[in-house]
Amino acid sequence: MTLLAKGSEGAFNELYARYAESLYHFFYKMLYQNEEFAADFCQNLFMKVFEKVDSYDVQYKFSTWIYTMASNMCKNEYRRNSRKRPTIYLDQKINITEPQAPKKIDQDIFQTHLQEAINKLDEKHKLCFILRYQEGKSISDISELLDCPQGTVKSRLHNTLRKLSKELYLFDPKKITNRI
Repeated sequence: MTLLAKGSEGAFNELYARYAESLYHFFYKMLYQNEEFAADFCQNLFMKVFEKVDSYDVQYKFSTWIYTMASNMCKNEYRRNSRKRPTIYLDQKINITEPQAPKKIDQDIFQTHLQEAINKLDEKHKLCFILRYQEGKSISDISELLDCPQGTVKSRLHNTLRKLSKELYLFDPKKITNRI
């Protein structure tokens, strides 16, 4: 960022190369699993990085700074657009004659239900879950990113896992056996 502030085009290209793909996936997960939204938001984010280069404080990690901006963009989108998120359908063609076909179908069905359950979460819980379990961020990074205590992050994750467990009970063999 210091080099970018001095006008280095190579520095911007390096930041883009390091972060664009993971931020695209972050936006995809946070914004209705829509590829166009994700690509647009990712492009807008990097324009903001370029425009706000002077507001970056070098004592903080760049990844925290950029994910904070990305998170804020998602929050603003949720505020602007409160419409119902589209339902996700299986769109991958699976050859049912393959030996692994039943397993792939089960995985696709579970992933679809998981994504729908994640989409039902409120913004704070969804963001914590995605940052922790899909982006692989540490509790301390999430705490810094969301500007809240680590205990709050842990509590949100615990509550989220409880909610998802209830929502996805059909995929727990122990619970299915108990209901039969």
